[in-house]
Amino acid sequence: MGVQDSLLPGLRHFMKQSARLLLLVLLLWMLLLFVVFTYFTDPQVNQPHRAIFPFNSESSHVTYVQRSTRVIMASQNSRWGLYAERRGPFHRRQVLLPLRDRKEFNFRNSFFSDWSVVRGLWKGQVSSKLLSNRLQRVMKNYVHSNKHNVLYQGQQEASKSGQEILCQMKQQAKLRTLDGSEQPFAHLGFQQLAPPKLQQMYTTCAVVTSAGAILNSSLGPEIDSHDAVLRFNAAPSEGYEQDVGNKTTIRIINSQILANPEHKFNRSLLFKNITLVAWDPAPYNIDLYKWYRSPDYDLFTPYIHHRKNFPEQPFYILHPSFIWKLWDIVQSNTQENIQRNPPSSGFIGIVMMMNVCEEVHVYEYIPSMRQTSLCHYHEKYYDAACTFGAYHPLLYEKLLVKRMSTSSEEDLKKKGKVTLPGFSKINCPL
Repeated sequence: MGVQDSLLPGLRHFMKQSARLLLLVLLLWMLLLFVVFTYFTDPQVNQPHRAIFPFNSESSHVTYVQRSTRVIMASQNSRWGLYAERRGPFHRRQVLLPLRDRKEFNFRNSFFSDWSVVRGLWKGQVSSKLLSNRLQRVMKNYVHSNKHNVLYQGQQEASKSGQEILCQMKQQAKLRTLDGSEQPFAHLGFQQLAPPKLQQMYTTCAVVTSAGAILNSSLGPEIDSHDAVLRFNAAPSEGYEQDVGNKTTIRIINSQILANPEHKFNRSLLFKNITLVAWDPAPYNIDLYKWYRSPDYDLFTPYIHHRKNFPEQPFYILHPSFIWKLWDIVQSNTQENIQRNPPSSGFIGIVMMMNVCEEVHVYEYIPSMRQTSLCHYHEKYYDAACTFGAYHPLLYEKLLVKRMSTSSEEDLKKKGKVTLPGFSKINCPL
């Protein structure tokens, strides 16, 4: 009894100290949770860099509040804010954005829904219902609007295997560029301007998206190891070499890059000594006369000027039939109705490279564990729509790419890399 009595004070002291330590750990854990919750729900967190218009990481139609070429107008008192581009040489689109309240517009509570979508993409099982309420309403608006007069009458299913989708791609998504043989381009002399068919074959190719998640990836050396590297629009490599590499073989550019003077298309070194591929959405019925008279942005005038001044540089315009065939393929592989707008530059570039490469490695098209709402690695704008889509059917494109991918789970999560076979390596039944 004496020994037990002597041990009791020490035991009580130990239990008291343990209880204090446990309480301290619990308080620190609660404080950490509170800080994280406050950060991701504070409507002011991203306000200095916020993108007003939802767009994707390779969007051809971004509207930034800081851009000098745009004027943003909105009715804060209405459920729908009307965002219109300034009338001028580069006007084209008016966009309706749902603005139920300012808090939601500032992406309140979007963090966890964004990660649900990312995990769904990793598994190859995702739906627009996982998106934040704001993105769902924007997407529905684009599904119901139909600027390009899309009339799709094909199948809508999601049961094809990856191999079946690859065979569909190989059969239906053959690369086609404007060769000047059709009117009105034949009459305008485009046959003399258009370079020979884009058909050079590469062994391995890298498609480097402009996503903010590629920052701090250290993927640059791996990217540069490929035979050909595709980049998008005006995304630079200088200053970001460690993460994105510095090799560029092909650059796909939307018509805004050509038409907008701020991109300095005729002077910038970004567009020199490489193969250029431009695109612009035409009407869904491929009315070339209407497209030439009224493109989204005037790409034809700068194209003609550039081809005459630099005839040795390969420079192509993608045929609208190729663009809209890709849209058809995406819609045919989901039961949901997708946005009736052209695919993103990212998806167009991926399929283009599948036409000319034996193997295609795509970086940060499907987000890695570095996923962020930062739209582009080289610009300080934040919006989850850059990753999951608003105008373009990005979510459905990415799901399709995941279903075709042969990359490992580790590559997908750590590098944001998917690997796709080129069409020349796909064996399909006759």
